[in-house]
Amino acid sequence: MFRGITFIPADTKIDFVGQRAVTWFVSAFLTVVPLILVATIGLNMGIDFQGGTLIEVKTKESPANLADIRGKVSGLGLGEVQIQEFGEPDEVLIRIASQPTEEEQQESIARVKNALGDSVEYRRTEIVGPTISGELIAGGTLAVVVAMIGIMIYVWFRFEWQFSVAAVASLVHDVTATIGLYALLQLEFNVSSIAAILTIIGYSLNDKVVIFDRIRENLRKYKRMPLKNLLDLSINEMLSRAILTHVTTLLAMMPFLFFGGEAIYGFALAMCFGIIVGAYSSIFVASPMQLIL
Repeated sequence: MFRGITFIPADTKIDFVGQRAVTWFVSAFLTVVPLILVATIGLNMGIDFQGGTLIEVKTKESPANLADIRGKVSGLGLGEVQIQEFGEPDEVLIRIASQPTEEEQQESIARVKNALGDSVEYRRTEIVGPTISGELIAGGTLAVVVAMIGIMIYVWFRFEWQFSVAAVASLVHDVTATIGLYALLQLEFNVSSIAAILTIIGYSLNDKVVIFDRIRENLRKYKRMPLKNLLDLSINEMLSRAILTHVTTLLAMMPFLFFGGEAIYGFALAMCFGIIVGAYSSIFVASPMQLIL
């Protein structure tokens, strides 16, 4: 009978918890440094959160002459203007700062189109007012906070309060690390970024709950075993399942990362990074934290 390939031996005994002196430092780095990056560099807020106008155009020449487009648009007196390639070399995104009124916002679009004339093909135009963008920021933040509170309550009732605190602390680690990636690479942070963060939270929690469940089983089975040894035993027992789950999910995300195009590149990269960080925090943050609690 074919039993499949065994990637992780059944008798694996890796001292994960014993490495906590090193992994706590790495975890602190992945938590604190992103906050410093956000405070210093800041996030590259997308049109969803920043407010303003986004115009996607396709030029007749390839690659697009960004300097020429920037010269034509920047001289219109519309405030901050960002010009960047989007996907193909002849596709360009023009982002214009939010204008005081809706009429001025519409006028800014007309002025840009008049300046560029027929030299480009207009693909799409999006307008987000400052009020709407502020509501999106508040709504996105609230979504993440509510998710964290809901997770804490669920894990508390499902297991014990120590498991709940450890789960939320490790998820905060995952979220801050992912946000730090956005700040470091200056990826556009928009509504899809919030979706990526919430997806990472849900996926990472699933992995942690599986390990927690095995820890709880072993706590009943080995009542005299030292907690450090019991945690290592539980992690090693679930190691094969965790690695196979993460690798298959990562492989499923790779096509989106490499072939999905510019529109979902930030989402796909954040998901791939979040899968790796989530796997790390399940083993080196959530479980060892119970030694402290």
